[in-house]
Amino acid sequence: MPKPLSLAFDPIARADELWKQRWGSVPSMGAITSIMRAHQILLAEVDAVVKPYGLTFARYEALVLLTFSKAGELPMSKIGERLMVHPTSVTNTVDRLVRSGLVDKRPNPNDGRGTLASITDKGREVCDAATRDLMAMDFGLGAYDAEECREIFAMLRPLRVAAHDFDEE
Repeated sequence: MPKPLSLAFDPIARADELWKQRWGSVPSMGAITSIMRAHQILLAEVDAVVKPYGLTFARYEALVLLTFSKAGELPMSKIGERLMVHPTSVTNTVDRLVRSGLVDKRPNPNDGRGTLASITDKGREVCDAATRDLMAMDFGLGAYDAEECREIFAMLRPLRVAAHDFDEE
């Protein structure tokens, strides 16, 4: 994937300056714009790494979640809950993994209406290989050291708590 040409200036800093001139100083505008751009950059980088495995980062996350489960399988509803995505997105993600031979689906014996997704041996192999590649490129965060990554996590945690992603302990 060719790298886009770099601009001769920081467009987010420029937008922040123009914003200040028009509406006054609003540091949150520069912060949200930086976060959204960082998201675009990171998603493109990790998707490029997992693409050779026939994955997107969303599919990779589902595989990882299944490897973390005790039996290598979870109800579709639990996958959506843990990945914090809509049931339709879970179905789409898991169906693509099934077509790739990385996941199997079967009726949930504990819930007559539910479906279980289980990782296959091929899914485990692909997940392990993709994980090695993602770890080798520091999940796109190689510009930061370990302490800075912990700081980023800590800085974003209150936002996630305020959004009710989880109950704070």
